[in-house]
Amino acid sequence: MPGTLSTLDERLSRLEENSFFQETAIEALNDALTRQQFQIDALEKRLAVSEERLRALQELLDDGGEATVPPHSVPERY
Repeated sequence: MPGTLSTLDERLSRLEENSFFQETAIEALNDALTRQQFQIDALEKRLAVSEERLRALQELLDDGGEATVPPHSVPERY
């Protein structure tokens, strides 16, 4: 059965190659996913800070922030 053994060896070899490439692909995908998660975490922190600043500005406006015209915008009267 030399033909059968050769076929089995070829199949085993192909399975090993496929396994290797799948492991490599999984590692690459895991690395990409890990990087993306770090980016998402950083963006969530930045968004939280931005939301807090926006809330603080809104509170200032709601607490009677006056709508005054800056002095340089007021026309001088002669």
